[in-house]
Amino acid sequence: GDFFWRLLFVLKSHSCFHCEEFLFLFPAKPSQCTMGEGKYDRALTVFSPDGHLFQVEYAQEAVKRGSTAVGVRGNDIVVLAVERRSVAKLQDPRTVKKIWPLDDHVCMAFAGLSADARYLINWLQRECQSYRLTLEDPVTVEYIARKLAILKQSYTQHAGARPFGLSTLIMGFDQDGSPHLFQTDPAGSYYEWKAAVLGSSSKTVQEYMEKHYTEDIARDDESVIRLALRSLLEVVQSGSKNVELAIMRRGQPMQYMPAEEIDAHITEIEKEKAEEAEAKKKKQKR
Repeated sequence: GDFFWRLLFVLKSHSCFHCEEFLFLFPAKPSQCTMGEGKYDRALTVFSPDGHLFQVEYAQEAVKRGSTAVGVRGNDIVVLAVERRSVAKLQDPRTVKKIWPLDDHVCMAFAGLSADARYLINWLQRECQSYRLTLEDPVTVEYIARKLAILKQSYTQHAGARPFGLSTLIMGFDQDGSPHLFQTDPAGSYYEWKAAVLGSSSKTVQEYMEKHYTEDIARDDESVIRLALRSLLEVVQSGSKNVELAIMRRGQPMQYMPAEEIDAHITEIEKEKAEEAEAKKKKQKR
């Protein structure tokens, strides 16, 4: 069994050996003989008969298991809010971050594998610096989102690699002051959004934002912050210890919101929810 496959590997290293002429002497391994989906989900570059690349879909599953991340774009502000999951008792929580600055005017949040994110964050920060040094201008938000999407897509079509197991929200302001929010996924696609969500329970949060996002909210900075927080709180327990939030205003670098401010916003949101529930209860009694 295994001896013959080792022998085949050695013989393949010689240019005069033709693998096809040798393979018929030995039957394929059992796992390779089956024609089910299992045959196609091992190789990154092989499509299944119904057009799936299973390794890419598995990477998207890793994103769905990640922390929930919300991005909301206002007229003068961009907001990122991310679920902060519990850490070990002796672990320093400051070392577990889901929101990172890429340049003075661009930041990102992610859902998925943190180790993959660390590599991509370093790569994106270098890209921003290289662009600035070469062209003497800050990078545009779309440019850096497109560069990331190109890199991710290249890891879906080469053997010996695997897709990155994360999706990202990239937000910031261009040099003309216009705000932007882009989302990228493991397949290498990227799209611009007014409000977007990644990670676990993303469908619930997306439905909430589609229902409540309006152009009037986009005009008011506080309303944008409240919408991002309230959307996240649809699936996350209340309290600043469970939320990481960062804001960026036009012409200013990204700032992490202090826990005290987050708690103040959450208190107001819970009060509003209680008033809405009470009003709904009175309406039903009538």
